[in-house]
Amino acid sequence: MKANLLVELFTEELPPKALKRLGDAFGHAIAAGLAARGLTDKGDAPTVYATPRRLGVKIADVVERAPDRVERKKLMPAKVAYGADGTPTAALMKRLEKDGGTVDQLERKIEGNAEYVFLNQVVPGASLQTALQMALEDAIAKLPIPKVMGYQLADGATTVHFVRPAHGIIALHGANVVAVSALGLKADRIAHGHRFQGVKDIPIATADAYEEALAAHGNVVASFDERRAGVARQLAAKAEELGASLGDESAYAPLLDEVTALVEQATVYVGEFEAEFLAVPAECLVLTMRQNQKYFPLFDKAGRLVNKFLIVSNMRLAEPRNIIEGNERVVRPRLADARFFFETDKKTRLEARVPLLAKVTYHNKLGSQLERGERVQLLAGRIAHSLGADTALAERAAWLAKADLITGMVGEFPELQGTMGRYYALADGENTSVADAIEQHYRPRFAGDALPGDNVAISLALADKLETLCGFFSIGQQPTGDKDPFALRRHALGVIRILIEKNLPVSVHDLVTQGFASFAKNMPGDAHADLQTFLLERLRSYLRDGGYTANEVESVLSKQPTRFDQVPLQLAAVRAFASLPEAASLAAANKRVANILKQAEGKGETVSQAEAVKLKEPAERELFQAIATAVKQATPLFEKGDYTGYLKAFAILKTPVDSFFDSVMVMADDLDLRRNRLALLSDLRLSMNRVADISKLAA
Repeated sequence: MKANLLVELFTEELPPKALKRLGDAFGHAIAAGLAARGLTDKGDAPTVYATPRRLGVKIADVVERAPDRVERKKLMPAKVAYGADGTPTAALMKRLEKDGGTVDQLERKIEGNAEYVFLNQVVPGASLQTALQMALEDAIAKLPIPKVMGYQLADGATTVHFVRPAHGIIALHGANVVAVSALGLKADRIAHGHRFQGVKDIPIATADAYEEALAAHGNVVASFDERRAGVARQLAAKAEELGASLGDESAYAPLLDEVTALVEQATVYVGEFEAEFLAVPAECLVLTMRQNQKYFPLFDKAGRLVNKFLIVSNMRLAEPRNIIEGNERVVRPRLADARFFFETDKKTRLEARVPLLAKVTYHNKLGSQLERGERVQLLAGRIAHSLGADTALAERAAWLAKADLITGMVGEFPELQGTMGRYYALADGENTSVADAIEQHYRPRFAGDALPGDNVAISLALADKLETLCGFFSIGQQPTGDKDPFALRRHALGVIRILIEKNLPVSVHDLVTQGFASFAKNMPGDAHADLQTFLLERLRSYLRDGGYTANEVESVLSKQPTRFDQVPLQLAAVRAFASLPEAASLAAANKRVANILKQAEGKGETVSQAEAVKLKEPAERELFQAIATAVKQATPLFEKGDYTGYLKAFAILKTPVDSFFDSVMVMADDLDLRRNRLALLSDLRLSMNRVADISKLAA
């Protein structure tokens, strides 16, 4: 009989930040365990449940017993299994006894050049009880538990280890309880409602009745996704009612996940705080409300913070005054703390805090934050000069960039470093560009983050990231495998994004050279070359993520570009060239030319420049002339950055190149003739591959 299967594990309050992950892992592990044992279709997605006090799953069309299956096992070669008279040997009989098989279950079959004996046995399908017991144990054992705790069962002697104490298990196949057990508990059909506003014990008639029974009698929305959507709807409706907004969805989405994991039913209430707190930077108030209190701050149509916030409560009350006033009392001291830090911090100028950075260790081999600041300042000035930015402003911003690490606000909320630096710089009367650069020099902090704005901020952001990269490479602390404790991959990607997306005409080689200038000369290995290779590897990943094929990327990066801002233009040219009807033939010819030249170099052949007077065959003279014509047309295009036009100019070479390889023997016996033909091919390759190595398109 097929029926839907429900499994629920009822516990004490689960860790909210891990709830969604725990629920998905539990549900999918049980579904996979049953599918692997033949009790359900592997393609059917389970319905997963997760609330603060339960993990559950409903799986459709589960059978009571898996179908029997034939298990085929190779035993031994037939010549070993049977004697000359065709009777089973002692070796075969011993093996059958070991495997519990009989002669009737044997099959002889040729594999390759030999004949083997196979044992075909019918293996009875697993019962639902057996399969679910194993799947449940596997699911519990493999849960991604942040921290395991031990607790004693009711007998006072048995200790169980799990994420939180468990108090019940439901296992229903249709209307029938499946007799499984785990964590010292036996399965039944009793669910439990909301801790304060639901029926304590709710008998579940069938697996399909679970959600409705919990909602109707327990005031519990079992589905995490459904509960999250309900919270989001209530928040949006309440904000609209107040003529306000919740702000950027990406900023409050993690909080939405967290509060969903804290409630079994959600009700949204409006709280308020004194308008005088709005004199504190909005970022401080928003952070303390979201991070410490789990409230949703509200913003007006212009994006300014207002003195109201939304509370997601687990209690649905006709008169919620006590809940609202209680939360308002709780948030007020938090906001007062933020105001105290802000007002106190402003009493000391940022520049007065800079010397204190000498007491803050950056890295034991790289000195203090003050020493690091001096290196960043020097590098920022050099980069600003190359970008035509105000060098003095860039150096001033670099000098003050880390001073807010010494402030009380950043000490309380490390997430606000840079942000508070900007506010304090403005309060000190610093230039606006300096203040903005202090805030923006951490950008981009994550994938998709905004980039720094003007060239002063760009200079400081590049300097900060390059100093980090050069510093750790200078002491041999490159990332290895999955380990990247200093986030060097993120810093490298930040450099790449800034150079490309801001179209900066600067050489990566020069930037790296300038970055290493402040470090010791006795660095391990070739740190300079290693860092450039590291940046190219990050660039390779960035481009692949951008939708370019491996061959397209390799065609450009194999040229070891140092101007990253030109790479997208080169890739666009490669893609345009690849669409030409001549492209495949020319790419293959380039690959052939590369192989010929490599072989010749291996044999000690010297290649210079082709001389027209030494060309003998019509096909090689035609190719020589065609190359000259293409180069004449292409060179001005290359010089003005029209890489697409440059590559397309060489499409005329298809016919002369094909004719050359059809009728000319490159490796002729005559030494002068051979070297001239090799030189002709070298001219072809050098001329055609200034933008990208076209031969890579044939890989």
